[in-house]
Order: sequence, then structure tokens, then C-alpha cells
Amino acid sequence: MEKLVILHTNDLHSHFENWPKIRRFMLGTRAAEQAEGASVLAFDDGDAMDRSAPLTEATQGQINVQLLNEIGYDAATIGNNEGVGNPHDVLEHLYDHANFPVALANLFEVDGSRPTWAKPFVRTQTRAGTRIAIVGFTAPFFLTYRPNGWQVKTVADVFPDILKQLSGTYDVLIVLSHLGIEADRHLAKQYPEIDVVIGGHTHHLLADGELHGTTLLTAAEKYGHYVGKVTLTLDDQHQIITRQAETFKTELMQAAAADPREIQGYESKGIALLKQHQVARLPKQLSIKYDGPSPLLDLGLEALADGAQVDAAILNAGLFLMPLGPGVVTQADLLTCLPHPMHLLKVTLSGKELWRLIMEMEKNRMFLRHFHMIGMSFRGKIFGDIGYRGISVNREKRVVLWHGKPLVPEQQYTFVTVDNFLFIPFFPTIEIMGSNELLFPKLLRNVVGEYLAQKYPL
Repeated sequence: MEKLVILHTNDLHSHFENWPKIRRFMLGTRAAEQAEGASVLAFDDGDAMDRSAPLTEATQGQINVQLLNEIGYDAATIGNNEGVGNPHDVLEHLYDHANFPVALANLFEVDGSRPTWAKPFVRTQTRAGTRIAIVGFTAPFFLTYRPNGWQVKTVADVFPDILKQLSGTYDVLIVLSHLGIEADRHLAKQYPEIDVVIGGHTHHLLADGELHGTTLLTAAEKYGHYVGKVTLTLDDQHQIITRQAETFKTELMQAAAADPREIQGYESKGIALLKQHQVARLPKQLSIKYDGPSPLLDLGLEALADGAQVDAAILNAGLFLMPLGPGVVTQADLLTCLPHPMHLLKVTLSGKELWRLIMEMEKNRMFLRHFHMIGMSFRGKIFGDIGYRGISVNREKRVVLWHGKPLVPEQQYTFVTVDNFLFIPFFPTIEIMGSNELLFPKLLRNVVGEYLAQKYPL
């Protein structure tokens, strides 16, 4: 008889304030379980990093890998924050110093080859001889992976072949699924040979797991609020007899006197590193208003148009969390102002469809000014007012002007905005009718920073 304990985290998103407790709990639990004869494995399910955190931004995610190394994970997979939140070359080297393998079966280079840092599956074996196979999947965001120089595939594209390769070589099959709760349920139904699915991406909490046949689904919510634990008992033939999932609330875990200093250190070090990089010198403050036009929103529109090399732009004021200037603006200021991991999106629409889009925006304008936004790469509080560059509206006559001239229904028009506009539900015309091009690798704050450096040099 063998006891196998699996500790797991997911969607930490650089919430370093929870890390000391998580580390203490995981290392302590592993030691206690091993002392009683159990086999212990640890996994992370992706989105460990988030570039809205100063130290993550300053180190390009290396601090996150360094912290994961402290646990001694047996494998990790990536989330969209690692996969599309980083330029291709940054992700290529993100795990250069990792002491754990990256299980990632559905991401490829554009030529179809597998990245050198990712394994389609990972194998390990317990002291009792139980053979474990681990397969990892990240959410297949085709729109965002492709322009970043990656080819991403669905589970159905790759998993059947992997199962054939693994057939007869494992006793327990674990899937690290950064796919979301509904995809996990589909996995359990479609592939009953899976024993445990460690889930994430949709930030769901399965406090006691969810059993589908013999497949146990688990997930530990988000931000390090919980740590998950799965306990399996196996017979002498390494077959699973019992399955149990638990989650432990970080808030209730043991604290130490040194924790506040460690947590503050992550923040202070990140800000200090970013402050070393000066960007521009503003002669006066660029203020932001959420209920109407403002200088910083206007500058953001100019920056987007310049960065995308187009003559029109649309942006929401809520992206700017603070004014900039007067005086020197550093990368720390830019991150505080624009923490969102968003990329630019070029949209081409016919005049007829552009008119419809602007009518959608005008209809939602007053509601969105104070709408509390959550998720989808938005790291602010409210959506705020909508600003246009190169576009104006006569609301009474429902007329849309392009650089002062009425739209021509069949003519094509191109403007730039941020990728968030494609994902939120308020402006469906962009997704349904737009010819859309995501611009990589620069994030919104990088584009604004470069424009500030050009307009207000040091």
C-alpha cells in the first residue's frame, strides 16, 4: 500500500504577498508526509507570473522562476501570462534556470518543432515504484499566440498521440490543465484514462475536488489564496484505491515575523530596478479624467496611432491609473500608470461597420464610464470614458466623421485600439466583422513610453 500526496498551485499571478506562507506550507507538508512514508509530488499549473508586478516586470519573470525553484516542483506548465504576456525571446529563456521541467504538450515553434524548454510529457517514479506521467496544456489562444511567433494546438490535436506514446508506461496519469473548468470537465469525459486534472486559468476553486468517473478534478482558485492537496492511496500493483482532494486557505496558514519584510522587499526591489530606467521628462502634468476628455487620454491615443502607424485610434480612460509628470517619468511610473498586459490591436472595418461600432460605443459610453472591470488583462478599476483620435460623432444626427469627413459605407478604414476591446462583450462588431491584427511584442505601456521618449526627451 502506498500513499501519494500531490501539492499544487495555480494562477499565482505574482501575488508575492502570499508566497512566504505558501512556501512554508508546501515545504512543511512535504516534509511531514515524507516522514510518515508518503510519496510527495508538487506541481504548478501556470500563470505564476504577471507583468503588473514590479519585480516580475523588472526581471522579465526570472524572479517567479526563482521562487518556484524554492519549492522544488516536479513539473509546471505555462499559462497565457507566460505564453502571450512575454515576447517570444523572453519566453524562450524564461526557464533557463528552472530546477523543474516544463510540461507543455500543445505549444510549438512556427516551423512545427517543439520548444527546447518544453516537454510534451514528464515521467517520474515514486520510491515505491509507482510510475507517474504528467502532461501539460495551456489555453490555445490562436489569435494571440500566432503573432507572437508561436503555433498553439488544441488538446484534441496532440493528446491522442501522446496517450499512444505513453501507453503501458505509467500507473498514474496527471494533467496540468491551464484550460479552464469546462475544458477540464470535457477532458474527464473524453479521456477517462486521466487520473487527476490539476486545473486553473478560470480561477475556479474546487474545494474538495470534483469526481468524474475515476478522474479527479482539482483547482485552487487564484492569486495564491489557496494551496491544493490531492491524496491517492494505491495497492501493491500501483492501482489507485482512493482519491481525495482538499484545499487550504493561505490566509489561515502559519505566519512568521519575517514575512512582512520579505513581501515588502519584493515590491521595493522591483520599483527600485524600474526607477533606474528613465523614459522622458514632462514639462507639466498629464492628467487623466474618467468621465470626459483629458490630456493623458489624448496622449495615449497619439501614442497608439504612432505605434501602429495608422491615423486613428480608440482607447478608454480607465486604462490610465494615475497622471504622469511633471518631471522625469520612469519605467516604474509607466507600470503604475499602465499595469495591463495588453497589446495593440489594428482593426479594419468598412464604413458601414465602423458606423455600427461607433454607435455601440456611444450607446455604452455613459454606462462604461463607471463600469467596474474585472479580468481579461484589465488591471484597473473602471472602464472609464471612451476617447477617439481621427473619429468624431454627431450624436443627434447619428453621423460618424473620419477626420472630419462622413464615412463612405463601402470604404475600408483602419484604426488601432488594445486587445481588450476584442475580448470584452460591449463591442461585438470588432470580433464579428473586423479584420483584426494583434501587434506584438510591445505592451501598451511600452508603446506609450516610447512615444513619451520621442515627444519629451530627457
